[in-house]
Amino acid sequence: MPRPPAVSRPSHRSSPHRNPLESFTIDTHPPAPSPLAAYLQAIEKNGFRPDEAQRQAALLLDDCHRALHQAEYRQPITGVYLWGPVGRGKTWLMDSFHRSLRVPARRQHFHHFMRWVHRRLFQLTGSADPLRLLAAELAGELRVLCFDELFVNDIGDAMLLGPLLQAVFEQGLVVVATSNQPAAQLYADGFNRQRFQPAIAAIERHMQVACVDGGQDHRLHPGARQQRYWVTMPGQASALGEVFARLNRGAPTASTPVQLEHRRLSAVCHGPAAVWCTYAELCEQPFSAFDFIALCDRFPAILLGAVPSLSGRQREGRIARGTEDGIERVVAGDRQLPMLSVHDDGVRRFIALVDECYDRRIPLYLEAEVALEALYTEGYLSFSFRRTLSRLQEMQLQRFG
Repeated sequence: MPRPPAVSRPSHRSSPHRNPLESFTIDTHPPAPSPLAAYLQAIEKNGFRPDEAQRQAALLLDDCHRALHQAEYRQPITGVYLWGPVGRGKTWLMDSFHRSLRVPARRQHFHHFMRWVHRRLFQLTGSADPLRLLAAELAGELRVLCFDELFVNDIGDAMLLGPLLQAVFEQGLVVVATSNQPAAQLYADGFNRQRFQPAIAAIERHMQVACVDGGQDHRLHPGARQQRYWVTMPGQASALGEVFARLNRGAPTASTPVQLEHRRLSAVCHGPAAVWCTYAELCEQPFSAFDFIALCDRFPAILLGAVPSLSGRQREGRIARGTEDGIERVVAGDRQLPMLSVHDDGVRRFIALVDECYDRRIPLYLEAEVALEALYTEGYLSFSFRRTLSRLQEMQLQRFG
């Protein structure tokens, strides 16, 4: 029996066109079956094939679910950290767990959570130990935090996350998370990684770490096609012009810049239903994941044209000398910089854009110089791009969005 995609999104989540959970309000959706019951039901009624890695993860989530609903409110309970390759059903399992809860809980993409953290820290400027204040604020509203795609590659986030996670666990909050990396490998090549070790220790002490790898990418399950990727044809008009016109259906459009978080995006055109821009303007300018959140807040669809071949040979790593750690006021000494290829700065932003569109179920229409499978075949970000390729492939199916 064919299997439906194991990463389909639950119906209770926010509309992709709303501002994504700026505050931590409590969910009121009716409880669904427990994680194990939902998994067994999916096999019996929805055509899922048995997957032992998924079953073991469902058992761990079921234990956590049972403990949350049987224990006293602040009794320590072990959370769950699900990691594994792309498309193995980690998000589906976590969302099943989240839907089943009858205690205050919040499910967020990790990028959204970190945006909230940065904004609250700015508001708490001058406070003593603001990270503990944040943890206490969360504990006053929630019992469970669910993070999708926990991934750390920014030194600022790495420095915050260690003490914040420790404070969150001390407050008795239960954390359930998904990631493509085992906890021990988070921020593996990051500068001053020893400063992130407390976060890893906290995860391994307060969460059950489980690998979910059934051996196949369920996002590639066959389905009706919906073309959202084109290869540029020399001498022909861009395919995105017709797509943009169809999406906006005669509504007024403009070619003025679009204001995002703190920067303006030059657009080919934008209207109520879509924005059309080029890769150079969106991914080779200093935009952040927070800007992509703002872009998805505003537009129901995104068209990205003139995407070049993103592959490139890695350049020889350079040495940075005399770097000072501004918090501890110590000299960090020499460090090896990543062996990036010529396109990798832009590729990082492209990965963040695809992640945001995928999590929000916002269609991303692309026109590139090369076929999708050839888009990024060589470079420093090959591991991260596997998730991006898998997600772009699912975007070519009608079930997406």
